[in-house]
Amino acid sequence: MLWHREFVTDIGGTPSADNSSWADTRIAHGRVTLWETPDGTPVSMAGRTPMVAGQIRVAPVYTPAHLRGRGYAGAATVEVSRAALAAGAAEVLLFADLANPTSNGLYQRIGYRPITDFALYDF
Repeated sequence: MLWHREFVTDIGGTPSADNSSWADTRIAHGRVTLWETPDGTPVSMAGRTPMVAGQIRVAPVYTPAHLRGRGYAGAATVEVSRAALAAGAAEVLLFADLANPTSNGLYQRIGYRPITDFALYDF
């Protein structure tokens, strides 16, 4: 799926050579939601991980740059979060870049709250 590749690139990662298997796996297991306009055009996606120890993580959340600022990512995130709770998750987690005030503001408006900050180091 092109959107997954764009998401990975946007966050500074290195896209996998086989993004189609990423999409196929998540679609087959109901772990990605595409938000669509009334005419059926996909405009945003939000994924979720399998439940582990009562927790489901929302990831990734992506809207193509030319479609941002219209509430699509927020709607997709709310839907995936509701589905995670309906599936029995005791906790729904979402990791976000604290340096991005747009996504952090959105996530807090829909009910997420910041818990801690993480840093990763490679040696």
